[in-house]
Amino acid sequence: MDLLDNLALGFSTATSLTNLGFCLIGVLLGTLIGVLPGIGATATIAMLLPITFQIGDPVSSLIMLAGIYYGAQYGGSTTAILINMPGESSSAVTAIDGYQMARNGRAGAALAIAAIGSFFAGTV
Repeated sequence: MDLLDNLALGFSTATSLTNLGFCLIGVLLGTLIGVLPGIGATATIAMLLPITFQIGDPVSSLIMLAGIYYGAQYGGSTTAILINMPGESSSAVTAIDGYQMARNGRAGAALAIAAIGSFFAGTV
């Protein structure tokens, strides 16, 4: 029973309004920095790490860092789709099909597919 109590405590901590807000801020910052070509998720976390030092709670800082990482991963696929320049090696395959879709006038669909795929991969 102790395992289920700890699992419930973890979920309640992660889904608190404050921590969800820090996650949202992290995803937005990570996407904005990760969209720059050549700057991957690791460099984005290194640049935005000092922001998390100002947060008092270490759990909130870790949640924000996770949001920054996932946002930067998605941001790399945006440049791969729109200008055929993957921001990191994991977006190289996205550039192949996504850029062709963008040239055919289906950039919105390609970005939506990348967002849904990124959300599903981050959730699983």
